[in-house]
Amino acid sequence: MKSIRLHELEGPDELVYEDVPEPEPGPGETVVRLRAAALNRRDLFATQGQYPGVTPDILPRIPGSDGSGEVVARGEGAEGPDEGTEVVINPALYWGDDPRVPGKEYRILGIPDDGTFAQFVKVPSDHVFPKPSHLSHEEAAALPLAALTAYRALVTRGGVAKGETVIVPGVSGGVATFLVQIASALGARVFVTSGSDEKIEESKEFGAEGGVNYNSEDWSKELKNMAGSVDLSADHVGGENFNALVSLAKPGGRIVVFGATAGPTPKMMTIRLALKHLDVLGTAMGTAEEFGAMLDLYAEHGLRPKVNETFPLEETASALHLMEEGSGMGKIVLNIPA
Repeated sequence: MKSIRLHELEGPDELVYEDVPEPEPGPGETVVRLRAAALNRRDLFATQGQYPGVTPDILPRIPGSDGSGEVVARGEGAEGPDEGTEVVINPALYWGDDPRVPGKEYRILGIPDDGTFAQFVKVPSDHVFPKPSHLSHEEAAALPLAALTAYRALVTRGGVAKGETVIVPGVSGGVATFLVQIASALGARVFVTSGSDEKIEESKEFGAEGGVNYNSEDWSKELKNMAGSVDLSADHVGGENFNALVSLAKPGGRIVVFGATAGPTPKMMTIRLALKHLDVLGTAMGTAEEFGAMLDLYAEHGLRPKVNETFPLEETASALHLMEEGSGMGKIVLNIPA
């Protein structure tokens, strides 16, 4: 089969487009013939050797966590969708029995396991879900990692409710666009921040009511005037931005944290967290039940993810460089050759 494999931990340009044997399903496993895959930041970090567990001794490996296609083979005892069913893959492998936190066996599909940047991939059969019928394979492939993270952050951890005010800082590609879509679909008022006025306007297509440019000197004051007090912030930015979210939160509000792209928060205002009785909640990825609920939500509301650009599989390095630039809005998708 055609695949993209990582041989050296020296960046995307070291990826190799090459033929490798097709995977054989073991007991309880399903093989999916992929039609589309999508990029995540972890794929870029893996090529640079900057992701936990990615070491030279496990190479070569096929990256990729997100994928959509159809079932072509099932191992002994495998359950789930039958052969020929169009499916999307849940990349949160072996979460475990406790829905609050993943267990010791938990990992994300795509290094150290072979992932979705190939014509075929094998996964545990209970990680294969029917594709929402209204979505193309390219759209479905854009969902898994980022939309699951957004769903858990908002619904399970954040407890978002209809009519509440939600802030999504740093709206751009990936998780942030899904946060806007999901919160809006559930009846929340959604406001965003971005360093790009264009991205703020584009976020309104996903349901945002408005937003402010964080390059403005008084952006948090502008946002306060626009949105009022905030019930829930879903933050992947961190840095000095976090203290602004504390200031914007109403007493008893919630801040869900799932990243820190701007680095650590200097001089966190812990006393204000206490005096305002705020809940600060960490999260990452999610359970199989949450993955299914996320797909159901997209089907029920007819939601479609934003696909920024598509590349053929053999141009994965170029796709990763585009993601590294951070200039686009939405997900970058790979078309898998027939």
